[in-house]
Amino acid sequence: MNKVFALSSTVAVALALTACTSNPTTSLAIQKQNNQYEVTGVGKTNLISKNNAITAANNTCGKKATPVVIDEKTEYNGALKGVVDEKTGQMIQAATSVLGTLAGKSGSLARDDDYQTVLTFTCRAN
Repeated sequence: MNKVFALSSTVAVALALTACTSNPTTSLAIQKQNNQYEVTGVGKTNLISKNNAITAANNTCGKKATPVVIDEKTEYNGALKGVVDEKTGQMIQAATSVLGTLAGKSGSLARDDDYQTVLTFTCRAN
């Protein structure tokens, strides 16, 4: 259990440090016990982050296998996390986007990593 936590922490720190240079939408798979894998997908919306995680799972299993999801966790990590709830944050982001458009400037608070989806899965042969 400690090894999994240490590995997960290392991956999280590595992703955080590389966020300044580039912001990948998917991660490489981490193999866990019992032939399980874990991947992470990020995106501006809940749906985009889930789709990116599914793409990473499909890439991990390859063309001859299908990912079977065991666990899924999606988390909001937007600019307003901890300040307001997710729905209020979405309304504030929409309002700043509209105001920015009216003012002729980019006023969006949304980032490519506002949502993070972590999938735990196994690969089943087709």
